[in-house]
Amino acid sequence: MQESIKNSLGLSQSVEDYLKIIYVLQSEGDVASTTNIAKAMDVSSASVTNMLKRLAKLNLLEHESYKGAKLTSTGNKIALEILRHHRLLELYLKEVMGYSWDEVHDEAEMLEHHISEQFEDRIAELLNHPTHDPHGDPIPSKDGVMPEMAQLSISEAEEHTPYIIGRVKDQDPELLRYLEKIGLIPGVKIEVIEKAPFSGPLKVMIEDEEEQVIGQAVASDVYLVDLEEEI
Repeated sequence: MQESIKNSLGLSQSVEDYLKIIYVLQSEGDVASTTNIAKAMDVSSASVTNMLKRLAKLNLLEHESYKGAKLTSTGNKIALEILRHHRLLELYLKEVMGYSWDEVHDEAEMLEHHISEQFEDRIAELLNHPTHDPHGDPIPSKDGVMPEMAQLSISEAEEHTPYIIGRVKDQDPELLRYLEKIGLIPGVKIEVIEKAPFSGPLKVMIEDEEEQVIGQAVASDVYLVDLEEEI
């Protein structure tokens, strides 16, 4: 069995976490700046600066002041491997072990660094090689191909146009519980009925049946795909 890149390099859990966060920031269109990384990881800017220098020496990223970090090919492959572990584990925890979708993120965070490639393969086979996790985030394939990711937030959606919820941000358990309560989960049909001016609340129709009013904070964390697309 071929050894994974991250295992062959013997990287620490902290290094893997940084690579994953930088990849996620880039994939969501954000600059992987010192400030953004520090906020995402809840660490000091000084700690981030020191780690970025270390990762640059390991040829895992390139970093320029005021331009942020950019993963190298090797850094990108490692980040995808960690994300694959994380998102497969989230789905396994929910579908097989009965965890709720607001619990799986933190559990997967602890487990993602420690499972073997054989265990990863077994999970993927058991789940019939899934392409998305419980929150709609894409699961990288074994060979590092990332499926399409929903990018259009509810706050950016056109009014009176039907969409399907593709994914939601999964870090905040309270948000996830609220979204589940009002029915805003991946796979659900949604249409923006009205947008209040000046970044006000939005009125949405869920599954052509129920109207809900949501704030911009919620609307910006739920992402949509065209009605014809499959999740």
